[in-house]
Amino acid sequence: MISIHSFTFNPIQENMYLLFDESKECIIIDPGCYDDNERAILSKYIADNQLKPVKLLNTHCHLDHIFGNGYVAKKYNLQLEVNKNEQRILDAYKMTCDLYGMNADPSPKPSVFLEEGDIISFGNSKLEILFTPGHSPGSLTYYSRADKFLIAGDVLFYGSIGRSDLPGGNHETLISSITNKLLPLGDDYKVYSGHGQVTTIGFERKHNPFLT
Repeated sequence: MISIHSFTFNPIQENMYLLFDESKECIIIDPGCYDDNERAILSKYIADNQLKPVKLLNTHCHLDHIFGNGYVAKKYNLQLEVNKNEQRILDAYKMTCDLYGMNADPSPKPSVFLEEGDIISFGNSKLEILFTPGHSPGSLTYYSRADKFLIAGDVLFYGSIGRSDLPGGNHETLISSITNKLLPLGDDYKVYSGHGQVTTIGFERKHNPFLT
């Protein structure tokens, strides 16, 4: 069974996730740790729980989700894995940070490009991948059939959806990603989003004003 631990980091209050199982192997998704204190919190949790990071994944490459990419990649000797359509978003990272007056710790370049249908394996567990663009051109959703949850990035939130007015975003594409890729997974799937609280597919199907 996969355990999920979240941290809410950086001035934009982004949720990053550690996923691990009884093997103690873990994957790190969207490390938004922005400063030395937040990086220390992350590393302490990993050390205290004797976890072994084996993969660094991004759902997408907006600045608040990748502040810690460089730190995590260097400290744990990991390669960055993203969808190829996020390359231009990643390339604009420093310029975007400068625009918002934020520090940009350099991110490594992707070494692995992920596609829908790929399998992420760690320990005794696996995640599957859905291609869910609309908020960002290469947004990926990682999900577990066995444990019935998904890591949605900024595609779907509690009572809301991701912005589609940023470069590479598109509202119709985003709605299509949610309705054709996420909702069919089933009402009992938990949704771990890039911001805000945990929700479920069933709750959003019934109550999300963007979907009803």
